[in-house]
Amino acid sequence: MSRDLQHRLFQELDRLVLIDPHTHINPHAPASKTLVDVLGYHYYTELAHSAGMPKSQIEEPGLAPREKFMRLAARLAPLSNTIQYSWFLEIAREFFGAELSSDLNSWEKLYDSSLERMSKPDWEQQVLKQSGLEGVFLTNDFDDPLEGFDTKLYIPCLRTDDLVFHLARPEVQARLEKASGVSVHNVRSLRQALGNLFTHFVSRGAKACAISLPPDFTPSKVDDHTAEEALKLVLGQGPDALHTRQLGEFVFWTLTELCADHKLPFDLMIGVNRRVYADGVFQGQDLFDSRVSLIQYRELFNAFPQVTFPVSVLTSVANQELVDYSWIFPNVVTNGHWWYSNTPTFIEHDAACRLEAVPRTKQIGYYSDMYKLEFALPKFRMYKRILAKILGERFVLDRGWSEDAALQLGRELLRGNVEKIFGVG
Repeated sequence: MSRDLQHRLFQELDRLVLIDPHTHINPHAPASKTLVDVLGYHYYTELAHSAGMPKSQIEEPGLAPREKFMRLAARLAPLSNTIQYSWFLEIAREFFGAELSSDLNSWEKLYDSSLERMSKPDWEQQVLKQSGLEGVFLTNDFDDPLEGFDTKLYIPCLRTDDLVFHLARPEVQARLEKASGVSVHNVRSLRQALGNLFTHFVSRGAKACAISLPPDFTPSKVDDHTAEEALKLVLGQGPDALHTRQLGEFVFWTLTELCADHKLPFDLMIGVNRRVYADGVFQGQDLFDSRVSLIQYRELFNAFPQVTFPVSVLTSVANQELVDYSWIFPNVVTNGHWWYSNTPTFIEHDAACRLEAVPRTKQIGYYSDMYKLEFALPKFRMYKRILAKILGERFVLDRGWSEDAALQLGRELLRGNVEKIFGVG
């Protein structure tokens, strides 16, 4: 393919103003204060640890930001081949005008020179503008008061993992009672408490509900009697594994009913095993395996045709299954390139599969999954470059589409479908 064609397509896609449909941004501190907020992102700490940096050097209590940054910078040489390293170089170049070398003096100068720029009161606005972002979805705990920030810019999303998987913990029960104003003592009051959470979130502009799910989870409808017995054990002497699972399934099903009532999409992020590497660095402990299958969700997808399920998976094997489910089920949508699939080789393969088989209106091209705003620019640009390559090769050259037609498809994936599916923009 002509490099000029790919470049032209990328340039047009890069002019789009976007809404990022999934992040972990803290709306009270969305942009980085120092570069350790950037280089401290879990991708860098876990890769540095994997390449031999002791965990104690990364997570030493009381470690000053500058010292932590320089420690990490000194251990990044083995990472220079990774896409994550390229993200940091692009951040340094685009936001600070720095071309980093292997000389650590250049990293030290960058840290010192960046402090002045990042301390400006409008740094957050600068980053948003330069990144082409006008909306950022959040990941909000169920008891988040959702106060003190602009919910039109930072869009709430109700994250429900604790409710489904950890309701047996007294502290989660206490949080639910405080957030909902309901003392949960039976199934009826549990439904009321969950309903109050949805009412609060929707009143504050929430546009989605979301959950991360382990490979062995199979949602199914649990009757009230079974749920009542499980809840009694949870609130009493303590449940066994069976009753804990039954209560989680009941809560999950109830959450889906509430999504139907409130017309919220339910983001499903499927396939994570937690704490596989117990000695890993913070956020560097979770992995996946290939035993997950979307057949586990057939009862759910069939039972709730009125709920849209944007689905994220972690492997290309699971991606092919997701493509086929989205091909058949009107309420299943392909959603981004998540976590371990968020590297160019996997993105190109998986995105091309989706574009060849799934209706164009049912694909959310990308989300950043970022913790700090500075990562939107390099992550989305990575995706746009890959998307430009796919559109140029497979649509303009192979199928004879015009460049305008290919760009319109790209705009739908990056912006139009986010607006339509989540009701934003």
